[in-house]
Amino acid sequence: MKLGECYLDVILVPLGILMSIAYHCWLCHKVRTKPHSTVIGTNATARCSWVSAMMKDNDKKNILVVQTLRNAIMGSTLMATTSIVLGTGLAAILSSTYTVKKPLNDSVFGAQGEFTVSLKYVTMLCFFLFSFFCHSLSIRFINQASFHINLPPNPISIANPAYVTELLEKGFLLNTVGNRVFYTALPLLLWIFGPLMVFLCFAIMLPALYNLDFSLACGTTKINDANGSDGFASAAV
Repeated sequence: MKLGECYLDVILVPLGILMSIAYHCWLCHKVRTKPHSTVIGTNATARCSWVSAMMKDNDKKNILVVQTLRNAIMGSTLMATTSIVLGTGLAAILSSTYTVKKPLNDSVFGAQGEFTVSLKYVTMLCFFLFSFFCHSLSIRFINQASFHINLPPNPISIANPAYVTELLEKGFLLNTVGNRVFYTALPLLLWIFGPLMVFLCFAIMLPALYNLDFSLACGTTKINDANGSDGFASAAV
């Protein structure tokens, strides 16, 4: 494999991944410093208040609690299933004798040697497996929270609102990380068609994520960040 055949792969694909990492590091900083300017921080604060309200009046709201947590578990289950199915498909391609048809021009579509093609599939496989791992752990923590949140009030019990909130935040944190890893893996699927498609997909996806992660209404609402910071300190992306 000559350098001239893979210079686009070496430049554009790592650049797109670095752009995604830089954006999420900046988002993590915003969640910790100005949480209510982000949807993630605002939702974390809302979950803290929701847990306290549900546990205070559990006899009347226990069905609502079960349905809400069930929906969260179903969402994580769907993403975990999708990740492992895609990962299994990529593993099947790697273990088979299937070969991708060589494009007409390597300078546009990138290198298509055996090593490069294997590298593409292994990279995508690692992303999908890590996404599956995060979603599986997310289901575990949300399941634990569903048990504790329905326990009767007991002053000496560990199942207090603070502990349940911590479990719930760990579950949603892992869900968020799993989703973002999955989103990063999707542009890499286009690597099969060349590195230029990967870079363009990252360039389109990051502005779209910015519009979803930051809410103007949340940023203009006058909420005391100091009081809410404890509830979502762990809710970084």
